[in-house]
Amino acid sequence: MILNTGGRTDTVQYYTDWLLRRFQEGYVLTRNPLFPNKINRYELTPDKVDCVVFCSKNYRPILPRLREITDRFPTYFHYTITAYGRDIEPGVPSIQESMDTLAELSRLVGRQRVAWRYDPVLLTEAYTVDRHLETFEQMASLLAPHIDRCIFSFVEMYKKLETNMPELIPLTEEDRDNLARGMGAIAAKYGIHLQTCGTNGDYSRYGIHASGCMTLDILGAANGISFKALKHKGMRQGCHCIESRDIGAYDTCLNGCKYCYANKRPQKARENYRYHDPFSPLLLGHVRPQDTITQGAQRSFRKEEKHG
Repeated sequence: MILNTGGRTDTVQYYTDWLLRRFQEGYVLTRNPLFPNKINRYELTPDKVDCVVFCSKNYRPILPRLREITDRFPTYFHYTITAYGRDIEPGVPSIQESMDTLAELSRLVGRQRVAWRYDPVLLTEAYTVDRHLETFEQMASLLAPHIDRCIFSFVEMYKKLETNMPELIPLTEEDRDNLARGMGAIAAKYGIHLQTCGTNGDYSRYGIHASGCMTLDILGAANGISFKALKHKGMRQGCHCIESRDIGAYDTCLNGCKYCYANKRPQKARENYRYHDPFSPLLLGHVRPQDTITQGAQRSFRKEEKHG
C-alpha cells in the first residue's frame, strides 16, 4: 500500500505530533469522506506500507523528528513552493524560508526523494505570465541541486473558485503555451526534470514530460526498491498516479490558500481544528458509538523476492 499523508490537508505543517504518534502506535483511523460513519483502519508498519508519500508547503515542524519515519519506511516528499505571497497563501512561509527548508529536507532524505511542486499556476493582475517565469527561474536556479524533479499544473476552474478568487483571470491557450514554453526552457537551463500533473495538455515539444507524479517508477527509483509492473488507476480522471490511501481529512488545512480544493472555506477548517486531538487515532474527533470500523485493504505493490 502507498500511504498518502498530504492529499486532503497539510498534515506535516499542522498535525505533526498526531502523525508521528500514529506511526509510533502502528495504526491510523480515517473517516470515509462520503460516509462519515464508516471508518477504515490501516496498519502503519513496514510490512504493510510500501512507501509513505508526503505533500506539504512547510516541512519545518517535522524536520527534527523526520528520521522516526524515514529510518523505517521508504519515503517520497512533494514540496509545494509557488510564486504567491500571503495575499493568496496566507498560512504559507515566504519563498525564501520555504526554499531554505527544502534544501534542509533534501540534505536529510536525499535529493532523489524530493519533488518541487510549482502548482497551481494561475493568473491575476499581480501574478502575470512574466512574473511567473521570473520567479520560477529565480527558484529553479537555487532548488535545482536539491530536487529529483519539478511538477507543475494549471489551475482547474472549478465553481468554488468563482467565489473564493474573484480576481482570477482565466488562462487562455496562449497563456498556457507561453508558460509551458518558458518553464520548459528554464528547466532545461538548470537541468531540472519538469513534468505536468493531471490533464494539463501535451507540452513535450518544450521538453516537458507527461504527468504521473506519484508512480511506482518514481517511488521505486527514489528508494532503490522494485515494484510490480501494474496499471496505474490514478486518483482522479486524467491522473496517472498509483492509487494510495490518504489518512487526512478535508476541511482541516489552516494554510487558507484561496485556490484550495480540499477546504470548502477557510473558516470551516478553523472550526474543525477545535476537534483535533493529537492522541486520537482519527485526525478529527474520536470514534463514536454509531461508527463502524473496517480493516482497510493494504495490498503490496512490491515485487516478491525470489529465493534461490
